[in-house]
Amino acid sequence: MKYKIASFFAGAGGLDLGFEQAGFDIVYSNEFDKKITPTLKKNFTHSQVDDRDINKVSKDDIPKVDGIIGGPPCQSWSIAGKGRGLNDSRGQSFLKYIQLIKDLKPKFFLAENVKGMLNSRNKESFEFLMSELESVGYNFSYKLMNVADYGVPQTRERVIFVGFSKDINQNFQFPEPTHNYLSGDFISLKEAIWDLKDTALPAKEKNLTNGEMCKILNHEYMIGSFSTMFMSRNRVRSWDEPSFTIQAGGRHAPIHPQAPKMIKTGIDQFKFDEQENIERSLYRRLSVRETARVQTFPDNFEFLYDNLTSAYTMIGNAVPVDFATIIAKKIHKELQV
Repeated sequence: MKYKIASFFAGAGGLDLGFEQAGFDIVYSNEFDKKITPTLKKNFTHSQVDDRDINKVSKDDIPKVDGIIGGPPCQSWSIAGKGRGLNDSRGQSFLKYIQLIKDLKPKFFLAENVKGMLNSRNKESFEFLMSELESVGYNFSYKLMNVADYGVPQTRERVIFVGFSKDINQNFQFPEPTHNYLSGDFISLKEAIWDLKDTALPAKEKNLTNGEMCKILNHEYMIGSFSTMFMSRNRVRSWDEPSFTIQAGGRHAPIHPQAPKMIKTGIDQFKFDEQENIERSLYRRLSVRETARVQTFPDNFEFLYDNLTSAYTMIGNAVPVDFATIIAKKIHKELQV
């Protein structure tokens, strides 16, 4: 049986693709960012893509589904951000998501967010969200998970919520890790992107895309200076390590592993290795395709954009596809119990 899914805050569709690969049918996707929806429509031709503000979407606009999935905007919960939680319109998007659960009454739901929502300064907001989820009639659980423990070549911690309708009487158990990052069992950058190392193109002026000039689809990297914040720590991981977290912005994309580690020069100050035998060009950002690989998107998944900024944003905001697939397979299995 193919269970039908509605996806909200879909972004480029990492979560959607993961659920598709696990045997689910994505029949509806909502994404408000007009710079992202062309990519969603290109890669999910069979799904109804709705690009309206989620607050303008009613339950009557959505086909009957068995499950809903999504990652409500995370900036207001982020440790790197201002930690406003529900005191921010983006944080309140989580409440809209809960309202959709209440209205649509799916068999299950999944929500993904940053680990900052578990921070003590967000305690009151988080406890309120938990009480709201309790009130809509679902047995749910949540877990802070590092995707490196599930075969994704980066360290990335996210909070995953999964709930089943109390009518089903199912208490979800999260899948066991396939790897163990802390014990040195992980997928390395060499395993993930080694074959791409010699074919990337720098973006055009103002970081415009090279388009069809790319030898490999989307294999181009952002150019430009590095901010003081970026230079406040080492941004290079070696070939035998997993990547740093792929963030939602090209300016903060990790440096390619071909470069030597950065050198500490003071408190929160690093510099590139400037020895005579080291070329400055080695210190380039990971390309759009390389970040997509690290997020475990397949190579035939095409990202559409005019400026590379949009590409890095949609990829960095995505849920890694392989990680989503592992969780989706476990949900699929428990639906059939």
